[in-house]
Amino acid sequence: MRLSRSVASMTVAVSLVLSLPLEALPQARGRTERPAASEPFGATCRTAVTGSRVTAYCHNPYPETDRVSLHIECARWWDLDSDGSPVDTGPAQTVRLTGRCWEEVRSAWVSHGRAG
Repeated sequence: MRLSRSVASMTVAVSLVLSLPLEALPQARGRTERPAASEPFGATCRTAVTGSRVTAYCHNPYPETDRVSLHIECARWWDLDSDGSPVDTGPAQTVRLTGRCWEEVRSAWVSHGRAG
């Protein structure tokens, strides 16, 4: 009977620790703080598909450089999908990204990443 009580209390203690938010857990000293999640980042991109061609214009209004890349998924199984080379978009800069399929385009999107 004593064993089951200790197992039950241990289970409750472990479940309480696991349910704590990340901020409540002790952190290692000397660790650098993460940037605030509310800091704005990322270029605004407009993507247009015309036939088999894709064009995206990305404008970065923020002070940090955004590395953007165009990704194209083609509709035909034999048509190769493509991932464009990353392009650094500096503050107040607009870049144009282009790509194409041989036939129809199924989807196109732009990925973002921090440069550096």
